Amino acid sequence: MDGDSRKSVREGSRQFGADTLEVVIRERVREIITTVIEEELEAALGARASQRTASRCGYRHGVRERTLVTSLGPTTLAVPRARIHDELGGMQEWHSQMLPRYQRRSGRVDEAILGLYLTGANSRRIKGALAPLLRGAPLGKDAVSRLVNRLADEFTQWQHRDLAPFKIVYTWHDGWYPKVRLGRQRVRVPVLVTLGATESGERMLLDMRLGGQESAAAWGEVISDLSARHMGVPHLAIIDGNPGLRAALQQGWPAVGVQRCTVHKLANLVAKVPAVMRDELADDYHRMIYADTASAVHSARQAFVRKWRLRCSGVVVSLQEAGDELFSFLRFPTAQWKSLRTTNALERINQEFRRRTKTQAMLPSENAVLLLLYGLLRSGLIKTRKIDGWQHMPRWRATLTEDRTAA
Repeated sequence: MDGDSRKSVREGSRQFGADTLEVVIRERVREIITTVIEEELEAALGARASQRTASRCGYRHGVRERTLVTSLGPTTLAVPRARIHDELGGMQEWHSQMLPRYQRRSGRVDEAILGLYLTGANSRRIKGALAPLLRGAPLGKDAVSRLVNRLADEFTQWQHRDLAPFKIVYTWHDGWYPKVRLGRQRVRVPVLVTLGATESGERMLLDMRLGGQESAAAWGEVISDLSARHMGVPHLAIIDGNPGLRAALQQGWPAVGVQRCTVHKLANLVAKVPAVMRDELADDYHRMIYADTASAVHSARQAFVRKWRLRCSGVVVSLQEAGDELFSFLRFPTAQWKSLRTTNALERINQEFRRRTKTQAMLPSENAVLLLLYGLLRSGLIKTRKIDGWQHMPRWRATLTEDRTAA
């Protein structure tokens, strides 16, 4: 008896192999997608299959097979069809919102295709690189072109979106220089990036564009565009010390507070002293910048100037070049100092972008730079977190607004 039972189990069992796990997962994925689409259709019809009810607003009429390429490979689905009543009393074909018409690939697969294309791969190489994923599914030049055009359209809309609803309080500005192919030459082109923080502490990328150089004119266009999109004047702009950017801020937002990045300034100071003195200089500088209270910062600043004026006057000259703008963070809640002292938030975004493209000697075009960065941002691969001390933002913002109005 037991022997017969074991034999029947062996005869009815699945054939196991190297691809068994993927096959089983694809089957489960197909079942889940089909179930969700059925639930969507039931909600649209107001009734389950074969259910008689007065609330029914349409009828099924068969199924249509579709192949969807997901991150687990191609999956063939039986998508239900239906007709529902429209507002004019007629009937119209129902279309799934979860699985739109003509969609043949999931978002993850499209992101992989776009990522390869924007880093310089052609359609043939993309198909070869994604062969284990596509598993024979068609991928032509037109499909890649449609994806790129769709991403470009989304990026254009993103560039012109209204910023008024976000209530931006702080901004970070910096330039990044990726290698780009222009004709037969490989050059570095600046990407001007602006990051903002809302009154709830959320960080969000506000603007990015190519500029011929980090000049006052180039940054002036950025400031003008942000103003035209109703962003308003932030309470503080954190910058790296670029003179063109500083001039653009002065002209476009005369009332804005400016914080010079303390990390960039330390790099400037260290370059002024011999190698044997750099650790000592960095220790003194950190003692000044990272003091716990404003009074402690001021005391350490005075001590720093006295000491290094005697040891290396060039250090003091460089420090005084930044002036009080190196210490603007002291006017804000102590819990936010860490986020307001530096442009590190932008540096992390740039590092993530470099990590994604480090295997590329250069990007194929100027547009590819912006589209690839936007694609990473849109897909969630580049993430930002709230600023430190965001809980103090609403109360502190109200105080700053009152002070600015009184001034």
